[in-house]
Amino acid sequence: MTEYTPSNWVVIKITGDDPHYRVLGGWMGGYLYGDSWRINSGIVRVDDSGEDWFFYGSSGSVYRCSKDRYGLKMSNAPVFASLQRMHGGKVSLMPVDTNWLEMDWIIQDE
Repeated sequence: MTEYTPSNWVVIKITGDDPHYRVLGGWMGGYLYGDSWRINSGIVRVDDSGEDWFFYGSSGSVYRCSKDRYGLKMSNAPVFASLQRMHGGKVSLMPVDTNWLEMDWIIQDE
């Protein structure tokens, strides 16, 4: 199991042929390395540790996401914008006040 701890993060909802939710994480790289991003394989479960959310992906990876770092920043905003351009209304951003523990991570056909 690989654990990732992004500097900032959002949860995106993807609808269409294979509807699901994913974590889009961003890392601030600084002067030498630049910013980077990563998107998980699809959320299957979430745990609450108090300060962090743990998002478990279908590939077995875990994203440890600080509760106070939800949002689009320079490291992940361009990726989200690109996904929206490519897929239009099939990609949306989940609200910051979403109760992650009450989510049904399996999206039924809409």
